[in-house]
Amino acid sequence: MALKTIDADGHILEPPSLWQDYIDPGFREKAPRMLYTEQGGEVFWVSDDFSLGDGVKTLGAGGTFSASDTAPDIKLMELDASSPKWVEGVAGGFDPTKRLVDMDRDEIDQTFLYPTLGLFLDLVSDVPQAAANYRAYNRWLADYCSAAPDRLFGVGALPLQSVETAIEELRHCVKTLGFKAIFLRPNPYNGRPLHHPDFHPLWAEAQELDCAIAIHGGAAQPNLGSDRFPANECMAAEHCVAHTFEMMAASVSFILCGICELYPRLRVAFLEAGGGWMLGWLDRMDRHYVDSVMNDTILTTRPSEIYRRQCFTSFEPHERSIGLLSDMLGSETMLWSSDYPHPDGFWRAVGMIRDLKLDPKVEADLLSNGAKRLYGLQ
Repeated sequence: MALKTIDADGHILEPPSLWQDYIDPGFREKAPRMLYTEQGGEVFWVSDDFSLGDGVKTLGAGGTFSASDTAPDIKLMELDASSPKWVEGVAGGFDPTKRLVDMDRDEIDQTFLYPTLGLFLDLVSDVPQAAANYRAYNRWLADYCSAAPDRLFGVGALPLQSVETAIEELRHCVKTLGFKAIFLRPNPYNGRPLHHPDFHPLWAEAQELDCAIAIHGGAAQPNLGSDRFPANECMAAEHCVAHTFEMMAASVSFILCGICELYPRLRVAFLEAGGGWMLGWLDRMDRHYVDSVMNDTILTTRPSEIYRRQCFTSFEPHERSIGLLSDMLGSETMLWSSDYPHPDGFWRAVGMIRDLKLDPKVEADLLSNGAKRLYGLQ
């Protein structure tokens, strides 16, 4: 059987009317929406308060994805299909049939799909509204994937504003929509890091449902390092630092702080931050495990062994360390990402990986087997 190339971290682009079309009617008034400014920019509106004026939280002012307060003098109107910019994004992000053409061109057989605007749904604090927002997104994603269910796989989004509602949506994603994974941001939710005991019922349910957990970051949050490297001063520095620092912290939550120890059948992936940092980070966690003075963890297993048993890291296809790290991390834990259709993603990612001239087993694990193991594909 020919090897299937599996993109472990692709993205969709949400149609401007997604939430108005898919949300339960009682929550439509305050649903997220895309708005257009007379000054020529776009705003993705996520707020508990939809009165126009001071202090309304938005995302994407001026076409970016950074959090900001809408200036009182910016006039907003509903965005429609004739408005520029967002709807002019890569067509396959919106349309699955056009995406399949791009996948064929790039030699991608299967892809797992993460949100773009949906990365920011956690900014809504009202629990019922948040739950409805996430449910609407997951419904749309399931419809998108139905165009080619053997090639397009949705990764569900969960409303961690409430653990109970997150568990309910997890069950809906797995049992009703057939998703094989859900994603969470690495940032704290309601001031609670991912290893907080309040989240333990969620990890227990994911383990019981055999559903993979993917940690995926994004902009528009108080990310680690963003205070020192603000994006408005140097986007390259902020993007480089924030994604990796947040993913390093998330891996400590799952490995050193005991989530994986307590739930040894849970499968966890760390995405969107490259992968070369993981080996040195595991060495540092191992040191704190073996040193009796510093080890106050609950662990009974070395962190690097926990990682190899149940964790995964997504590498970008240009990383020179892939071949060097495969033996020590385990090539079966390695994934790759196209990040399609984002502007910082990779066209021809499969070709880039093949150009690395990796050992055949490492190449097969990276292109396919690691993702099959993470996502439970046959």
